[in-house]
Amino acid sequence: MELILSALSFSLSSNLDNVVIGIAYGIKKVKIGIIANLIIAIVTSTATFLSMLIGVYISEFLPRTAANGIGAIIIIILGLYFVSQSIIKLVNNTKSKELALKDITDMIEYAEKSDLDNSGDISNKEALIIASGLTFNNLGTGIAASITGVSIQFTVISTFILSFLAIKFGETAGNHVLGKILGKFAPLFSGILLILLGIIEFIN
Repeated sequence: MELILSALSFSLSSNLDNVVIGIAYGIKKVKIGIIANLIIAIVTSTATFLSMLIGVYISEFLPRTAANGIGAIIIIILGLYFVSQSIIKLVNNTKSKELALKDITDMIEYAEKSDLDNSGDISNKEALIIASGLTFNNLGTGIAASITGVSIQFTVISTFILSFLAIKFGETAGNHVLGKILGKFAPLFSGILLILLGIIEFIN
């Protein structure tokens, strides 16, 4: 149960960006088809898998207790960074240069630019570009999470499923006021989830 909880916490944190993207495309009436959504899910979960393999490799050179502590601290630091940057953006109403920290306002602009052929739909090529941007959020946290012993299997599976569902949920929510509110605070929630994950792993 603990392994599943840790994997879900990581996946939820990583995929809140997907919710924001889905909301932004929903607002701009740009459709993300099943194939494009699957491409995004496959790329992000594959990146998570590879980053976690790196974490496993690193942990082999560290004592179990030290590996768990170091990985947990890195996750907490990343979470604190996300939270602090999100609060700064919310207070100062500034834009983020990083895809992983963008809120709904930034992502609406990104949604317009990523529909390269102005077709109103996201093509497979455009989906790859979006997925590549999303993977940066998973790399550092994936390495740190696997160092602490978070299950690779559960994490990759939950990341794939939640990535697909998060974008579809966001796309549907994009037509509602609640979606815009969620999109605005998603980066903050993402950081808080990482902090909680780090604390859980540090205690254990």
